[in-house]
Amino acid sequence: MNLLASRSSRMKASEIRELLKLLDQPDIISFAGGIPDPALFPTEAIRDAYASVLGGSEAGAALQYQVSEGYLPLRRWLAGQMGKLGIACDEANIFITSGSQQALDYLGKLFLSPGDTALVTWPTYLGALQAFNAYEPRYDRLRPEGGNMTPDAYRAAAAPTTFSRGGGKVKFAYLVPDFANPTGETLNRQQREAVLDLAGELDIAVIEDAAYRALRYDGEGVPPILALDCIRSGGIDKARTLYCGSFSKILSPGMRVGWVCAPRHVVEKLVLMKQASDLHSPSINQVVMHRVAEAVFDGQVEKLIGAYRERRDGLLAALEANMPKGVTWSRPEGGMFVWVTLPEGSDATALLARSVKEARVAFVPGNAFYADGSGRNTLRLSFTLADRRAVTEGIPRLAAILKG
Repeated sequence: MNLLASRSSRMKASEIRELLKLLDQPDIISFAGGIPDPALFPTEAIRDAYASVLGGSEAGAALQYQVSEGYLPLRRWLAGQMGKLGIACDEANIFITSGSQQALDYLGKLFLSPGDTALVTWPTYLGALQAFNAYEPRYDRLRPEGGNMTPDAYRAAAAPTTFSRGGGKVKFAYLVPDFANPTGETLNRQQREAVLDLAGELDIAVIEDAAYRALRYDGEGVPPILALDCIRSGGIDKARTLYCGSFSKILSPGMRVGWVCAPRHVVEKLVLMKQASDLHSPSINQVVMHRVAEAVFDGQVEKLIGAYRERRDGLLAALEANMPKGVTWSRPEGGMFVWVTLPEGSDATALLARSVKEARVAFVPGNAFYADGSGRNTLRLSFTLADRRAVTEGIPRLAAILKG
């Protein structure tokens, strides 16, 4: 073990991935995993697409090596989708990854030297912290809602000291602006513009994680940060924002297809990383994903919105009816999560142990999402697998533990 690189000490098991093991216990009611409902996957369309590809003229190409940028027809389709969001681009601005998680890993590798600083919200997506941790950064707090430090203060906090080595610069701001994991909150346009203002003053990149953007149940959509950046900068190739998208929440997480939409010079660097890492994402999955997306994407989004909106509403109603005084929660306009805040002094990790043992109800303790380990009085509930029985039985049980 003494031969391991120093970065290995920053690699820790995901509390969420560990909690997913509880799903194998049939008596556990789980609000833990932020995963889509497999009963809603477009299974028939995916099955037919695989059969058609393997039975047709594309079989050879689908089973062969692929260019590192990704399958060209899929990249062109994605460029068209980005255009609908106000981001004018072409296939040269699209880079296919093995899920958006790989995109976060590559972007951490691209920007972070040991000791550099990444700005993240408190809390933030746990998977992003895991991806970035391997590159040995520091973290500082990003407050899109207001109250950020001055650019000079961020720079001073990031500067190397006699006790640190290398790095010393703020490199990027990372955030999930739509229905954030874990809070479910969405940034308004003014807050997104403020993030770009700060990034411009610091001359840093912005990583926009848009994994949940399509899952809006209420309210009006807000332009992506990248769309606002393109207006300011004069086009995508002059922008500082890197948009990470994924098919995992809409079509299939198991196929592991995500993408980055970014300036060409960034895509060129990501391609070099892909060539050194896994050469390319699986060819057949990209070919099939293109066929399925062309055929059913919009209809699939509509189906998920109908199902998940009902489950969100059910969870919010159950919280309202059962939670004791002093407990508050977010009311997301979309996505997969509700963020619960317990009274000060509460410990959600200790609560989880009791909840699983006594009530057979699982959730994710909130401190896992804080770069500094704070937020011990918070927890995340996912509603995508929360059918009527799970909500009507699980939330009263959890509330009883809190009251006890």
